[in-house]
Amino acid sequence: MQNLKIKKNPAVEIKFQSYPKEVKSKLMYLRSLIIETASESKDIEEIEETLKWGEPSYLAKNGSTIRIDWKPKTPNQYAMYFKCTSKLVPTIKDEFGNTFKYEKTRAILFDLNDKIPEKELKKCILLALHYHSIKHLPRLGLCG
Repeated sequence: MQNLKIKKNPAVEIKFQSYPKEVKSKLMYLRSLIIETASESKDIEEIEETLKWGEPSYLAKNGSTIRIDWKPKTPNQYAMYFKCTSKLVPTIKDEFGNTFKYEKTRAILFDLNDKIPEKELKKCILLALHYHSIKHLPRLGLCG
């Protein structure tokens, strides 16, 4: 583990405070997985935490933005969003199949009572954090 610099935006904390208590804890867990994954990568020195489209968002140099959010219209579900025109979700579907639920090419969906497959999700996060360095590789460099 290295010393990861987190470039924070105070608006993100305000957004987290706006979520229902149970949802906030789920989203904070996703946030911790993103930051932990970034800190475990020797290639990532800084991650930016900001709001994009009103959602907590995370971006590393040479990466693709990861957003996390919950919507009142689907109260029992929250999601990790990726750029829908990227190869991320199709590659994740190919690699992990039914390990996750998906929203087309844009998101991994979670129910509030789901147990998160942490190891697999961290692999997905790592792909996004390095996306622009690996997007030219078959299956984004995943083996097997």
